Amino acid sequence: MKIHDLMVKSRVLEERLITMYKQGDGYFWIGGPGEEAFNVPLGLLVNKGMGVDHDFLHLHYRSSATLLAMGGDPIDSLRQMKNTATDPYSRGRNFAGHYSARKWNLVPVTSPIEIQYSIAIGTARAQRAGTGAKGISIVQGGDAGTAEGDFATALVWSSRKGAELPLLMIVTNNRWGISTKYEGQHGYDQIAERGRAFGMPVRVINGNDVEESYAALKEAIDYVRTEKKPYLLEAMVSRLRGHSSASGANLAKDEVDCLEVFEKQLAERGILSPAEATALRDRYTQELLDASKVVRNEPQPEGSTIWDHVFADRNHVAGEN
Repeated sequence: MKIHDLMVKSRVLEERLITMYKQGDGYFWIGGPGEEAFNVPLGLLVNKGMGVDHDFLHLHYRSSATLLAMGGDPIDSLRQMKNTATDPYSRGRNFAGHYSARKWNLVPVTSPIEIQYSIAIGTARAQRAGTGAKGISIVQGGDAGTAEGDFATALVWSSRKGAELPLLMIVTNNRWGISTKYEGQHGYDQIAERGRAFGMPVRVINGNDVEESYAALKEAIDYVRTEKKPYLLEAMVSRLRGHSSASGANLAKDEVDCLEVFEKQLAERGILSPAEATALRDRYTQELLDASKVVRNEPQPEGSTIWDHVFADRNHVAGEN
């Protein structure tokens, strides 16, 4: 029931963000409706906290359900969409869907495709070097981005004999690039097959199935945490709203909807009635509508704050040092 609640909340959040974009109340939308059955269990299973004894997460811009499952507040996603000064992730300075939370080792999401796989090597090396470090590094990206060199780099650096890294590599495969189908773009049937050459365990799962996703993620996380070695997990998921607002964000009616599938299962088992599911969706829809009205009146960042929350020292950048 907790997973279902978070799946509904995440779905309604994405719908609200799309509505904000279409109303001119936001600037761009890119998200993950259709991936909730996989991303919610991921957020519930990670060991969140700060430092090498907790899991580092290197996610991408379709990971809003993971963020909510970890405890993120959906109103903050609305703030980032509108680039308000109240946005806790970058104070209105970053792109929509580009989350970060230092308190949870949630590394900033970036726009360049798939570079998170190279970055994840660094946190995994720190965890390997730390004496008795309990944390692992988890990196997630899409199928098209695996054509980038960063993905291959992670395969190589995580699997070197005697220097393996505690790295869980996840590919959420929706069989699409931006507008390019999976077929004809890869020389193998499943991306997970690439991990076999590096001696790591691999698995392909139905990411639209909540129970299969939860069990597979738990198994993979437990393996990496115990063995301190890499694991490649590929989840087959749906893309319900296209790549982004650039392609209209319209509903794809030929895709499997994991939320509908799960609600049907819950109804058949007598756990949740259709009326109860509808009531929950209506409640979150109203809550996020109310939240969007609050965000609409929040301030935009002042020009004087342009140098706040950056790595470089302000005086040094200005040439005053």
